[in-house]
Amino acid sequence: MSGFAYIVRDGNVAQPILKEALGQDASLSWIHLNTNDERAQLWLGGEAKLAQPVIDALTAMETRPRCDLFGPAALVNLRGMSSEALGDSDPLASIRIYAHGGCVFSVSRKQLNAIQPVRKQVEDGRILDPGDLIAAIAQAITEELDPMVAELGDSLDDCEEHISQHRAFDLRRLVNETRVKAIGLRRFLYPQRAALEKLAGLPVEWLADDDRLHLAAAADRAARMAEELESIRERAALTHETLTDLRAELIDQRSLVIAVAAMVFLPLTFITGLYGMNVEGLWFAKEPWAFDAIAILCLATAFVITAYFVGRHWFER
Repeated sequence: MSGFAYIVRDGNVAQPILKEALGQDASLSWIHLNTNDERAQLWLGGEAKLAQPVIDALTAMETRPRCDLFGPAALVNLRGMSSEALGDSDPLASIRIYAHGGCVFSVSRKQLNAIQPVRKQVEDGRILDPGDLIAAIAQAITEELDPMVAELGDSLDDCEEHISQHRAFDLRRLVNETRVKAIGLRRFLYPQRAALEKLAGLPVEWLADDDRLHLAAAADRAARMAEELESIRERAALTHETLTDLRAELIDQRSLVIAVAAMVFLPLTFITGLYGMNVEGLWFAKEPWAFDAIAILCLATAFVITAYFVGRHWFER
């Protein structure tokens, strides 16, 4: 089991071992565990002496963003980006936070990118209480997700621009990838917004007014990203339909050219096949001008059929 701990007392920051961070009279004691379920349960239940429902919530295998009130304490699940490999259906890593008074326990199964900048803020003395800490984690998560959502929108803009330039066939895979990413992120950002809004409104003493404002700002930012992802998902669906229509139209045009070519050569094949038979009785077969006459007949037939289709505007459809 790996992790770290911080103690903030009177503006001073210390980084003790995990066990020494327990039961300290400080404005903030932050204990973060980066471990698997079994080892986290043993430590949280043994050394930390947390209640079993809290341990189960902190070490659950599958979590969606949420916020629950446990008396004077709060349990918050958030999702953020990770440097470790994640599945396409679950593109964000979870962090589970339990805050009680001045003590905060956080657990993550994957390395969350937002943890490092928050640790830097704690070490610089800019985080003084649990409200500051949770708000900083939420803001760090949303700040990292915002450029990713904007990049998805820019990618879709490029696809739509290429469609207008008739370069559709190379874009279907890119549109599908953009749509899958948008769906995966949207799946967690909507409940994350609700969790942050609920946390900002909890009747707990350790959340100051400025903490509630920061949480509300992070919730608004998550809501904006969720709305943008919904727009990207709808645009990707429309773009995919447009690409499918363009592909079908192009196939129809090529099929039309093939059909016209077949109609032109069908009578020519019949004529040349007829005079290619090695039998007696073919008209003018022994005349010296027969080959020239058949060639002229074939050219005239091809010209008449082509002129007919051009006159009917088949090639303009």
